[in-house]
Amino acid sequence: MFIKKVCPVIFRVKNAQKEILAFRHPLAGIQLVKGTVEENEDLQLAAARELAEESGIAHVSAAEFKGTLLFAEENQLWHFYLCETEENLEDSWDFFADDDGGLNFSFFWQPLGEKPSGAWHPVHRKALEFIKHEF
Repeated sequence: MFIKKVCPVIFRVKNAQKEILAFRHPLAGIQLVKGTVEENEDLQLAAARELAEESGIAHVSAAEFKGTLLFAEENQLWHFYLCETEENLEDSWDFFADDDGGLNFSFFWQPLGEKPSGAWHPVHRKALEFIKHEF
């Protein structure tokens, strides 16, 4: 059985360019927000919870299921949700998350039209390609 993960995705358009929310993990490279679904947890609620826990974005006004992607090598099945918020999100910010005993995540907007740098975690690079083609 695969571990269920959710990946809440937020886009914005700036200077006529579509961008996706991403962050620099201090130990594991550039990533998208994602996390483990708790037992019997609704996937849409899990997406909103993970977004709040990892980024500080606490108010999701909409979350639309967009698809799943199997990471067999990781024993994970990711469920993607396109999320919207009414919060005014900055160009970049840091958020201290409780993950792994507490880590500082540095958020930024990745232009979808740009090739991701080598600093991207390989699994998240694959997720980003999925998003580019499926959203």
